[in-house]
Amino acid sequence: MRRYVLSVTALLLLSAPSASAQKMLIFMDLEQQDHLKAYGIAFQALEQGYTVEWLLNYRGGSFIMDPTADRVRACYLRGVSFKVIDGAELFRIYAHIDENNMDRVLLEKAPGIAVYTRPDQRPWDDAVTMALEYAEVPYETIFDEEVLTGALKEYDWLHLHHEDFTGQYSKFYSYHRMPWYQQQQATDETLARILGYPTVAEAKKAVAQGIRSYVGNGGFIFAMCAATETLEIALASAHTDIVAQEYDHTPVDPDAQSKLDFGQTFAFENFTLQLNPLVGSFSNIDVNQVNAGKVPTGPFTLFDFSAKYDPVPTMLTQNHVNYIAGFYGLSTSFHRDVLKRTVVVLAEEAGTDHVKYLHGNYGQGTFTFYGGHDPEDEEHLVGDPPTDLSLHKNSPGYRLILNNVLFPAAKKKKRKT
Repeated sequence: MRRYVLSVTALLLLSAPSASAQKMLIFMDLEQQDHLKAYGIAFQALEQGYTVEWLLNYRGGSFIMDPTADRVRACYLRGVSFKVIDGAELFRIYAHIDENNMDRVLLEKAPGIAVYTRPDQRPWDDAVTMALEYAEVPYETIFDEEVLTGALKEYDWLHLHHEDFTGQYSKFYSYHRMPWYQQQQATDETLARILGYPTVAEAKKAVAQGIRSYVGNGGFIFAMCAATETLEIALASAHTDIVAQEYDHTPVDPDAQSKLDFGQTFAFENFTLQLNPLVGSFSNIDVNQVNAGKVPTGPFTLFDFSAKYDPVPTMLTQNHVNYIAGFYGLSTSFHRDVLKRTVVVLAEEAGTDHVKYLHGNYGQGTFTFYGGHDPEDEEHLVGDPPTDLSLHKNSPGYRLILNNVLFPAAKKKKRKT
């Protein structure tokens, strides 16, 4: 069956009585013209009350859905490749999936999406927000007050990016004379007092604990960049002061390291803090520690999971390639020796102990951490312009972000034994 392009003939075919036996296949292999907007088409179908089948490991993680006239038009306008297939071809696809390391996952309901982000402007951007906007996936923004007043329960999925949950302003002390840094510090200190906390660090600890409760009660979080590391540090340091006087006007607890409680964290344990306020790294969770010299970041490889036995990690690693260029962030990738044994590694830099992408369960919910700041900008600096995703519409690194957006829509299946 040839690929469809919007035409009068196509729309007439879809309105014919036989159209009920047809399905739309949005393939996600190298033939797809715009992988990122394809996720938006799937999400839009869910919003409209339709179900979507995610074909794990079939042609890069393709989608099957009903071929409504509006959906055909949307694919054409957004440059998303697809074809309409009949019942016989659908049967052949299902048979091929049954016989190979593939599976079918039913997506049932569009998840409610929240992005944790500051209400004021900062001189850098968020790869996930850009991905959501490019794919035309709706989201809402929240910050500290919403987390602390229980608003997270209204959402299925929460994204965290470069926010520093330790209250050290991303350890950007070298920028402390810049107006944007001074404005952020003043705003955060005022907000902490309004919320009833003596310091920004104490407010952020409470926020981190609110996020942990959200996951424990069934929420899904996806974190990138500094949020992956600082969230864990904030949770572990609930009963000690790890923040230097330059940031919170109080001295560091001299026994801070020994008072860390790793039982409170999601993914990491037995890590060592970087307490020097003038050194940009937070801990030895991140392989790219400033005090150790800049560690080159190489390409990373996605693990190949069994679709029928491990559907969750399979969903999170769907791609048209399994070898992806590396990129830096405030937290670039993670040392394997500080991972908890319960964590599932999704991608690593081959030949190193560097883990780029991981996933795990906590209570009734899940967490997924993805190291680095922007998959299509190797070293995104403060003040650099945002990435134009129309130039990277087939980005495998951005596909990992959008896999996480769809993941909460999946119908839970009994695990095969």
